[in-house]
Amino acid sequence: MMKKFFIAALMVASSVAAQAQQPEGTFSIQPKVGLNLAYMTEAGDDSKMRVGFAAGAEGMYQITDILGVSAGLLYSQQGVKGELYDVKGTVKMDYLNIPVLANVYVAKGLAVKIGVQPGFLINNKFKAEVSGFSAEMGIKDAFKLGNLDVDTKTFDFTIPVGLSYEISNFVVDARYNWGLTKTIDGVGDGTKNSVFQLTVGYKLVY
Repeated sequence: MMKKFFIAALMVASSVAAQAQQPEGTFSIQPKVGLNLAYMTEAGDDSKMRVGFAAGAEGMYQITDILGVSAGLLYSQQGVKGELYDVKGTVKMDYLNIPVLANVYVAKGLAVKIGVQPGFLINNKFKAEVSGFSAEMGIKDAFKLGNLDVDTKTFDFTIPVGLSYEISNFVVDARYNWGLTKTIDGVGDGTKNSVFQLTVGYKLVY
């Protein structure tokens, strides 16, 4: 699915050229909030997406009429829902992500985005839910209950690709973050992040 989306985005970018809303040579800051639909590969057949929160800000410099380069800092709730030793729960892995993106404007206000995103783990918990009660413990401790020794990685690297649309300085941004590095080593071949993110922001142009 990610490859098809990536190919379609490149085809649109290469076939259309138009003016961006933000004038050439200007810098903007965009506070933004939104939702994640987060998943982790190798999480099991019964696993489901975790709905999480995303918030932060991105700055962008408009190099030409059709090209801008942005960098940001986003707090991102990620992970997955599933079962661990027949106990339903949520793997909660939250990150500070630093997306660095090329923004190619293919129509007025409409941009195709692609780049790189290093991320740093700031929270890792397993929230167990049993008979209406819930309890949290560290992910490594939760796996040790099943005599499994796992390693939670503190650094994550993803490829973000997506689209954004701007109108009256409001920006709606939809992107997919394709994880390349292992997040939990010792589970299958190692879990990786897979996150759909939708945010709304307001662009302040200088």
